Amino acid sequence: MDKQEDFEIVIVGGGTSGWMTAAALAKVLKGKYPIKLVESDEIATIGVGEATIPMINLFNRLLDLDEDQFMRETQASFKLGIEFVNWGQLGDRYIHGFGVIGQDNWTVDFHQYWLKQYLAGKAKDLDHYSINTAACHQNKFMRAQHDMPNSPLAHIAHAFHFDAGLYAKFLRKFSEARGVTRIEGKITDVVTRDADGFIESLVLQNGQKIEGNLFIDCSGFRALLIEDALKTGYESWSHWLPCDRAIAIPCTSAKELTPYTRSTARSAGWQWRIPLQHRIGNGHVFSSQFMSEDEATALLLSNLDGAPMAEPRTVKFAAGKRKKAWNKNCISIGLSSGFLEPLESTSIHLIQMGIAHLLTYFPAPGFEPEDTDAYNRVMNQEYDWVRDFIILHYKATERNDSPFWNYCREMEVPQSLTERMNLFRSHGRVHREGNELFTKVSWLQVMHGQRIHPKAYHPLTDLLSEDEIQNYLEEVEGVIKACVNVMPTHADFIAKNCAASAGQ
Repeated sequence: MDKQEDFEIVIVGGGTSGWMTAAALAKVLKGKYPIKLVESDEIATIGVGEATIPMINLFNRLLDLDEDQFMRETQASFKLGIEFVNWGQLGDRYIHGFGVIGQDNWTVDFHQYWLKQYLAGKAKDLDHYSINTAACHQNKFMRAQHDMPNSPLAHIAHAFHFDAGLYAKFLRKFSEARGVTRIEGKITDVVTRDADGFIESLVLQNGQKIEGNLFIDCSGFRALLIEDALKTGYESWSHWLPCDRAIAIPCTSAKELTPYTRSTARSAGWQWRIPLQHRIGNGHVFSSQFMSEDEATALLLSNLDGAPMAEPRTVKFAAGKRKKAWNKNCISIGLSSGFLEPLESTSIHLIQMGIAHLLTYFPAPGFEPEDTDAYNRVMNQEYDWVRDFIILHYKATERNDSPFWNYCREMEVPQSLTERMNLFRSHGRVHREGNELFTKVSWLQVMHGQRIHPKAYHPLTDLLSEDEIQNYLEEVEGVIKACVNVMPTHADFIAKNCAASAGQ
């Protein structure tokens, strides 16, 4: 037996994180390493992450998925961005669209030319200069047309909304077809080695013993291995992100199938709306310090598009991350590793990055500390980057209509975020750290959408005359408008290409 076959991988927990991990490892490791996944039908999964961001396309390409088949089997719809309602002030609306804004042809970023004209009252809002946001407003969709490189149609960036339960089922079928062994059972004990504290085996309720070398904790908030067994510790961010409850409920579909997620700020949190082919996913994320569960539930139920399809379900959480995502021979992925509320649909992305970095730092049998330390550094950075972006939505507000919003508006935030906000206020500059998830365009849209107003624009913008800039903006807007006009509706595109079969 060769070395690879002696190195056994055990994944604890199914759901989105467990089966994403299993599918990726099965595909990349090509059956050379034995992979077992332990889950119990008695333990419900959270069903996290029904909305995604464009990075999910890299994961789908890694698996060589047929996108239309994937969408049919998960009742998926397309997503071009997220609409934010009532965040800056009551009555405000803006869209954080994926992809690019405008077209960069000259010395500075496109948005600086827009900003010069906008500050002078001569430019329309940002939505008019992005094909993604312009398409959202008209419920239009098509995939990027890569054979038209000079057209905005080549720059459409999309993600998905899908049914988390169907997604796990889809990936389970994919994984088992590639050699992953699923073991049904409830874990009653985790056996660690006396010598170094490494996990040696799992004991199931029926007495079965499961041994392994690398254990991947996808057990969700229970964190059976990384916390219960290894006592790794948790870093709380609840002082910056005070929401600690979510109530979720599906409802029947609305007339129009929108190609975007909606996030509506409420008096002590926010409500999500995720349109799928067969239903709409809804939830109310709120702070129990500022609102009771009964009040939060009533508020959610009074703001649904259609009839409820199940009873409301409450999830309790604490924003933060595990002090070490990788401890000894255990790697935590998904909710066992940390939790940031799904305001920008980052839950699945953080699962994806946990898997990607695991492949980069895949351990040798000796589990060198240098690999573990490097993995923990990069995952800490991933969480910190997302954390700051989420906090921005709460901090950058002018709302003063409730104690919750007063707290958020006045709270101290990480210095890294304060510096970004101040830089933007000065001359509209947006700084991006290394390979962080959110681009300059993402930071721009949220800061502008939530009323952070720059005092001035980049001075090199003045290298072009005002007439040149105005003509440039009008040309970009006109081309985008023409492109959106030829796009089919979101519903028509799905009906033609990837509609789920009736009764699925």
